[in-house]
Amino acid sequence: MRLHMHAADVRHLVTRYFLDLGLEAVDVAEVQENIRIDRGRCVARCYRVSDMFAMWLIDVGVLQFYDADGEMLQTVNLFTELQPQRAAA
Repeated sequence: MRLHMHAADVRHLVTRYFLDLGLEAVDVAEVQENIRIDRGRCVARCYRVSDMFAMWLIDVGVLQFYDADGEMLQTVNLFTELQPQRAAA
């Protein structure tokens, strides 16, 4: 069974993790989102704010956070992170 992740749920997680990584709420409110399309399919979404960014690799269900130098700060497995929300709904 494949878990379908909604962009709004992932955006909410991105906001929460950016705050946990030390960004200010006022900065996180200005998140810019870009969508990567490959052969007509949405394959990734990138979220930028201040000097950090996150990338959601949709097919593998992974959300990765990076600093301004491209150093990976954190990786989140969305299949396990969003599972409790789906089960409760």
